[in-house]
Amino acid sequence: MGIEIFKKHLREKRAVKIIAGIDNYNADNVARVCRAAQKGHASAVDISCDKKIYDIARKNTKLPIFVSSVHPFELLNAVQWGVDAIEIGNFDALYKKGQSFTSQQVYDIVLETMGLISKYDVFTCVTIPGNIEISEQIELAKKLEILGVDLIQTEGLKADIQSSNPSAHLISYAEATIANTLELAQHTALPIMSASGITAKTAPLAFASGASAVGVGSAVNKLDSEIAMSATVMAIVSSVSHRNSINHEIVRTERELFV
Repeated sequence: MGIEIFKKHLREKRAVKIIAGIDNYNADNVARVCRAAQKGHASAVDISCDKKIYDIARKNTKLPIFVSSVHPFELLNAVQWGVDAIEIGNFDALYKKGQSFTSQQVYDIVLETMGLISKYDVFTCVTIPGNIEISEQIELAKKLEILGVDLIQTEGLKADIQSSNPSAHLISYAEATIANTLELAQHTALPIMSASGITAKTAPLAFASGASAVGVGSAVNKLDSEIAMSATVMAIVSSVSHRNSINHEIVRTERELFV
């Protein structure tokens, strides 16, 4: 089935991708994240671009596997392994290491990658950096659409919040990526995946703002147990399904009233 299940959920605007982390090489953690994503009925998992990690992911889930990197030849290698999708981005972990990316740098990475994988049929997602102005994000999204990218992912930047409540940080983080989603949805036909600070509470807001998918990382991969991970994934998927059920009920009711 491969990437088709993710594409189906994307068309239905209910895709949930669980992110293990672009810099996560902890085999046990990745295995738990992959099993939890499947048990929680997610649409896909996202892992680092490492063959050993990829093999572990394959053994622990039947879900489509995204591999993330900012290095074109690493992504080419991943395509040759047989990954279901590649992700140019998931920059959050790299920001913590002092790395940042301009719009032009991202475009150049995508252009080189697309050239390397041109003979392969592989689903391609690109993260739009959250640290650049929204006008630049929009311009980059339009250029990526012309290149034939399949999906773009938005992100937010963590605000400096003076609070001991971790939920306050996540909500503020999510607000930024959702705001970027809302703007980009008005200027590109590409499907959008909202990531950064997404939880069961904020996922429905992302879809209401125009997202077709959400990417969830630290809300799952930082948890201590596989049971907690599975429960969190299930809560996020359920929050999206509940929203879709309400929307379907509204449409059904409107048809009954106006027929």
